[in-house]
Amino acid sequence: MTVRAVEVIAAADVIAYHSARHGRSIARRIAEKHLRADHIEEPLVYPVTTETTDHPGGYRGALDDFYEEAAARLAAHLDAGRTVAVLAEGDPLFYGSYQHMHKRLAHRYDTEVIPGVTSVSAAAARLGEPLVEAEEVLTILPGTLPEEELAARLASTDSAVVMKLGRTFGKVRGALERAGRLDEARYVERATMDGERTGRLADVDPESVPYFSVAVLPSRVAPLTGG
Repeated sequence: MTVRAVEVIAAADVIAYHSARHGRSIARRIAEKHLRADHIEEPLVYPVTTETTDHPGGYRGALDDFYEEAAARLAAHLDAGRTVAVLAEGDPLFYGSYQHMHKRLAHRYDTEVIPGVTSVSAAAARLGEPLVEAEEVLTILPGTLPEEELAARLASTDSAVVMKLGRTFGKVRGALERAGRLDEARYVERATMDGERTGRLADVDPESVPYFSVAVLPSRVAPLTGG
């Protein structure tokens, strides 16, 4: 966490965070030691975690309703004069759940977004390998893309990070193989947190991959070595 994030949590009346239905929140766990007993906690619990739902609007409709309801809950605190800090893993505006609150509330209330360390930066740091150098191009991809599109993008870029593994791992591995880059790929799970795991992606058991993991194609520029 950045110093500014710690300061904002200390000054807040309400601490909000997204979580799955089991109630555990990675964002809260990261910030836990900075929470006080007198903080009002506002867990924003997702109604669905897969695309299977009986909501009349489908998965997207269920999430849209959830974001509207969550924003209304935060607005009630703000209207009551309370300061709200919304916790986010990584950076709030990089594939983050917070952005859905931001779109609904930032135009109505004074808002400060605190930049965070993304999983992309954390993964490169834990691997100890640069992502890009000089004029190289870095491509960041969601693993939810079709395998053919993933393969084409992986084949055409210098370096890449593929987010959102878990259920998409088999497809991502196939795309890397089709792109001829499986041997280059590195795997990072829960970077900088308890249970961190790194290694060659080709050696990873697909059944053991959680959602919070990434595939990394580091820079192709050979690192300097002392002699």
